[in-house]
Amino acid sequence: MIQEIDKVHFIGICGTAMASTAAAMKERGFNVTGSDEGVYPPMSDFLAERGIEVRSPFRPDNIPEDADLIVIGNAMSRGNPEVELTLASRHRYISLPELLKEFFIRGQRSIVVTGTHGKTTTTSLLTWVFEHNGLNPGYMLGGVPKNLKQGARFTDSEWFIIEGDEYDTAFFDKRSKFVHYLPEIAIVNNVEFDHADIFENLDAIRKSFGHFIRLVPNNGLLLANGDDENLKELLEVDFCPVKRFGLGEGNDVRVEDVSHSSEGACFRLGGTEFSIPMVGEFNVRNAVAVVLAARAAGIDDAGIQSAFSTFEGIKRRMEVVGEADGVTVIDDFGHHPTAIAQTLEALREKYRGRRLWAVFEPRSNTTRRNVFQDELARALSLADWAVVAEVARLELLAEDQRLDPTGLMTAIEDSGTQAAYLPTVDAIVERVSDAAESGDVVCVFSNGGFGGVHQKLLDALKMR
Repeated sequence: MIQEIDKVHFIGICGTAMASTAAAMKERGFNVTGSDEGVYPPMSDFLAERGIEVRSPFRPDNIPEDADLIVIGNAMSRGNPEVELTLASRHRYISLPELLKEFFIRGQRSIVVTGTHGKTTTTSLLTWVFEHNGLNPGYMLGGVPKNLKQGARFTDSEWFIIEGDEYDTAFFDKRSKFVHYLPEIAIVNNVEFDHADIFENLDAIRKSFGHFIRLVPNNGLLLANGDDENLKELLEVDFCPVKRFGLGEGNDVRVEDVSHSSEGACFRLGGTEFSIPMVGEFNVRNAVAVVLAARAAGIDDAGIQSAFSTFEGIKRRMEVVGEADGVTVIDDFGHHPTAIAQTLEALREKYRGRRLWAVFEPRSNTTRRNVFQDELARALSLADWAVVAEVARLELLAEDQRLDPTGLMTAIEDSGTQAAYLPTVDAIVERVSDAAESGDVVCVFSNGGFGGVHQKLLDALKMR
């Protein structure tokens, strides 16, 4: 099929993964066009610098009549005029995960990092270990590692490292994205309920991870968190090697002597001590998965530790965005209650003795629902102050599915944490800047832009 392709059109090209893939295809000699709504920097600049035309808004004549292949983004649905033309004209079309498989992964040695939490951190750290040790890997991930400066790269290396998302592939392919990625080495960090708009319950998610695990070949390797109860049954397989890691005694690789400081964490695997510039038990687990995958690829422990020591972190993962009037402002992508709790616990380790704020935007399809009502309260109660933004698009959900903000505030306050539910970013900035004291740490949790609250808060603090 690849030999027949010349002109490729991307519907929804301004997504990070879509844009990166489009640019990589242009570099390989394909003629690439794309379309999207709301075309703005940085993606518009990224594509323009690479000579890729972006047409907006969506309309049928955006698609070149002689297009050989149309890539339909995950956010596209029926009713989109370009999707409708593609279907009606019988154009050849494909999802982005399927495109990645056929054009960039097939023929390479694929390492796929999965799990409800920690995918981006683990993938970024693993990619840096490979890069630091001269392996020049191709990669695709859902964040921007500061060492690597971009979220995707396609090389001629034998290795391709990819973050494997369990979210569905496209409107025409409801399988999880990760089933397309041909894993030779598969990492499964953990499994929890998430994506309530896609999965009915935890069993449905476990089933999807089971499908992924079944793709690991007998000459591959499955690395999995052996302490996760939701995973244990899925690991009882005999068709591929399985290596369980964790803190418990029953693991094939046991993590020992874990310690934390303001500078990061240390741990021991067998006779080797490792240190990472990140805090929190969850980051130790992420690093252990990286050690095992890197060892399987032939990288020695000294090379792994050298990469760990020079890892600069990932944008939007416990990222310090600034400090003003003695108040430290942190940005974090966390939106699942477990991720929020883990981050707050890690920040307690890093900033011992300092008052901690959690500012949360319930924006994801799951956190807008009441499925995590109690879990969110428990997670946010780990802060000294919890500020929750108005729930986005709450009116689009049935009343019996909606997160109850009043009940959330009551549960948080009953735990001893001060709480506020505020309707606007300006109201949040005013409340936090009025009440925050020098030495406080404010962590902003959102999987979106959150109205630029980070900079607005820093500006308000400077004006005090």
